[in-house]
Amino acid sequence: MSELTFAMIKPDVVRAKNTGKVIDLIEQNGFNILRMQKGQLSAEMAEEFYGVHKERPFFGELVEFVTSGPVVVMALEKANAVKEWRDLMGATDPIQAAPGTIRKLFGTNIGSNAAHGSDSAETANIELSLFFGPPPSEVEEAK
Repeated sequence: MSELTFAMIKPDVVRAKNTGKVIDLIEQNGFNILRMQKGQLSAEMAEEFYGVHKERPFFGELVEFVTSGPVVVMALEKANAVKEWRDLMGATDPIQAAPGTIRKLFGTNIGSNAAHGSDSAETANIELSLFFGPPPSEVEEAK
């Protein structure tokens, strides 16, 4: 059964002009890209997006980094999409990431680690709605 997840290509990858390489890896690994958008996050949007980390000491650095340049956000579909995307991204710290993963290939450090992915189906729904609005079925029901 198909599942949706949220994915973000972070500013370090976009700045290095490696976005296409990451998208190619996504498609080579069997994901369908249902929605994709490139843009710059405002500080307010970044703070809402990373709100779960608000009390952590690195919150300000997260917000500063993700707003430092354009990002590419995507709605990805695949069986077990959340787990599969997290596996393809690799460990949060690129030094510890497995060979061939996005973070190993394109991340530079734990803060500039190339990509973001939802940690659960519930988080994916929240993140997808934040960037792309409610799913079409919810829009239809609301009419």
